[in-house]
Amino acid sequence: MAIRKQAILSSILVYIGFFIGAINTYFFVKNGSFSPAEYGLTRIFFDFAQNFYAFGCLGVIPVMYKFYPYYKDNLDKKQNDLLTWTLVTALIGFLLLIIAGFIFEPVIIRKYSERSLLFVQYYHWVFPFAFGLLFFSIVEAYSWALKQTVLSNFLKETAFRSITLVFILLYYFKYISFDGFIKLFSTMYFLIFLILLVYLIRIGQFNITLKVSRVSKKFWKKMVAMQSLVYGGVIIQVIGQTIDTLIIASRIGLASAGIFNLAQYVANLIQIPQRSIQSISIGVVSEHWKNKNFSEINRIYKRSSINLLLVAVFIYGNILLNVNDMFEVLPIQPAFKAGITVMIVLGIARIIDAGTGINGVIIGTSTFWRFDFLSGVVMLAIRIPVTYLFIVKYGIVGSAYAEIFAYTVYNIIRFEFLRRKFNMQPFDQKTLFCILIAAVGFVAAYFVGDLITVNTWLRIITQTAIFSGVIAAGTFLFELSPDVMQLYYRWVKGVKE
Repeated sequence: MAIRKQAILSSILVYIGFFIGAINTYFFVKNGSFSPAEYGLTRIFFDFAQNFYAFGCLGVIPVMYKFYPYYKDNLDKKQNDLLTWTLVTALIGFLLLIIAGFIFEPVIIRKYSERSLLFVQYYHWVFPFAFGLLFFSIVEAYSWALKQTVLSNFLKETAFRSITLVFILLYYFKYISFDGFIKLFSTMYFLIFLILLVYLIRIGQFNITLKVSRVSKKFWKKMVAMQSLVYGGVIIQVIGQTIDTLIIASRIGLASAGIFNLAQYVANLIQIPQRSIQSISIGVVSEHWKNKNFSEINRIYKRSSINLLLVAVFIYGNILLNVNDMFEVLPIQPAFKAGITVMIVLGIARIIDAGTGINGVIIGTSTFWRFDFLSGVVMLAIRIPVTYLFIVKYGIVGSAYAEIFAYTVYNIIRFEFLRRKFNMQPFDQKTLFCILIAAVGFVAAYFVGDLITVNTWLRIITQTAIFSGVIAAGTFLFELSPDVMQLYYRWVKGVKE
């Protein structure tokens, strides 16, 4: 129940954030605004910062997820020193990162100066951006462990994009230069870090103590062992997520990186519910592992799979039906149309990842968390060379082909691990019904929409209504989602009363 309520609220907040993000993206790519290269620079800031975060955190965040229940159950709030040592470790990691960043600066200049000179010019501003991301991620993880997920999701998905919109409009209406925009842009994660920090202090959950607790003394060897191995897993995961843009910017240029990232942004709409459910599930699943409540973990696994698959095909189908028309009705720079094929392929990868549920959360919070690292190694071993070769051969769409291949293998490995080790698997006949209903709805909407030639907006509305209606009807007819049906029956009961 707690997962469902928070997932719904978090998803609403996240979708509001994505709506604001869509406005941001529109101003980034519309005619007369940012150039593709300037838009690409903002995207590469994110990807470099993600890598800086992965190296700088030194693997402490998964340790917090895993061991927080032991601290909570055995210590008074003021004696809980987990947050203290996490922040100290991250600060040490970031100082090492700054040193490494300056040592390897000549390599960055050599790799990017020819095709992405704008990034070289603003390279140093990635560091404050990454600092904010790192320390926001620490307090965000602590909030998730506390099961206080709503505000952190709001800040990350909604407030962050709202601040971005303010800075974009300042640039768009010529109140600031592009140079001023980038410097303001680099402070945004730090701003939301401060807000979340103040909130935790106000609710009495931000406790710093330098006294080593009995829990830390008891578990420190296990925590360090997990941290050492998980650290590599975090790095692998982030490199796998960002390798595309880094290679595209280096091999093709910032403009192509901007085109790719617009396509990626649209495809990532599919992942919004997945991200919300993952953040909310971490603390709950970790608690169930501690109590050895395997049946409840399996129930969450199954429900996450069908719920996420339903939403994924719903969003993807509507995007696929209307993407060409949206380019026509919105004054988007023609150069960005080159990313439509990329978006289509990436969308399939997102559906595969969503349909396998929260397998990563389940493995990562179990005693077999090492397997998460090993499967990540396999994924990265496939992803990096395949991405590089495909980009060289096929251009930016090659990256999308590499992603769908790598993530399919990655999820098959994790699926098989949970199936064989714990006899957990999320699929049943409802999974097949979901795919068939989506296919029927798509074909019906496409052919009806194809008959409408007088007005583009009318075609968009008609196709969306038909496809969405078929998905909704199928969900209720076959009772595909237990959570949707429970909410529906509760609503009916409330109306009758």
